Amino acid sequence: MNIEPRKPDDDVLQILLASHLRFLAFLEQRVGSREDAEEILQSAFAKAVQQEDSLKGESVVAWFFQVLRNALIDHYRHKDLEKRAIEQHRAEVELQRNDLVELENTVCECFKDLIPTLKPEYGELLTTVDLGGQSVTEAATRLGITPNNTAVRLYRARLALKKRLEETCRTCADHGCYDCTCGKN
Repeated sequence: MNIEPRKPDDDVLQILLASHLRFLAFLEQRVGSREDAEEILQSAFAKAVQQEDSLKGESVVAWFFQVLRNALIDHYRHKDLEKRAIEQHRAEVELQRNDLVELENTVCECFKDLIPTLKPEYGELLTTVDLGGQSVTEAATRLGITPNNTAVRLYRARLALKKRLEETCRTCADHGCYDCTCGKN
């Protein structure tokens, strides 16, 4: 290993650039990716430029290898945090999915019997968008009206269904039909 002691008149950046490929190989061997190695090296070069005045009497290359080791530690910490955040997000999404399934199994379905009692265009929108999973834009295209008009019509359909639920189910409609007494849940 060829470590050059720093001479007072040496330019730190020139010494580091001369060892660029050596540094890159060092990093790539440890991270397994050329792109990640180049990114880490670029950040380390930026740090070296900021601190070049503080390198008096030290070997620039040895100091830079220490900078690279610290950058590797930071890289793996960041990857670990990123991995944990992704896993946490994945777990939250799964929990929400399970909650939605449980909610769907809990909520009474007596409202489905009330849809045919609404205006036909309201019933069709509620059936295709809310129950069928079609987007408002898709429904608008199918109906030949603007998405904005479709959204307004869907809003009015939901209000009409809510009013019909309150008339029919009374108390349980106030609580989201979670505790319905009609026996259809």
